[in-house]
Amino acid sequence: MSKSEKSTLGRGRTRSWATVVYPESVAEGWVNILAEKCVPCFISPLHDRDVNATGEPKKPHYHILFLFDSVKERDQVVDIVQMIGGVGCEKVASTRGYARYLCHLDNPDKAQYDSGDVIACAGLDYLDTIGLASDKYLALEEMQDFVDAQ
Repeated sequence: MSKSEKSTLGRGRTRSWATVVYPESVAEGWVNILAEKCVPCFISPLHDRDVNATGEPKKPHYHILFLFDSVKERDQVVDIVQMIGGVGCEKVASTRGYARYLCHLDNPDKAQYDSGDVIACAGLDYLDTIGLASDKYLALEEMQDFVDAQ
């Protein structure tokens, strides 16, 4: 197999995909549909306070991050997106980065959403996914301060 053939292997396939759904056009019971079909995903809180660059409010929407156990072609994911009435289907370069984006954790200039409101389907752990090494060090530091104070 040539080097150029190897570089095209897996093109278009990834484990992490995303879509957006709007409350007025999403399928009825869409969260239950994803849960019942055991689709591994995180669903953001309703983004109802986002604004565009001109300061106008954006339409309320949800972000969905799909995290499959194996790589999927776009067409495979589009089937799921269409089933629930999602808009668009994009590859995600950073699973942790997009998971953090569900609540704008790294975007202080954007509306902040509560990470406790993220819905996790098919056994995924949102807090584990968004965790950073710096979070662990901060927690250890706080514990040490507590121990020292006591």
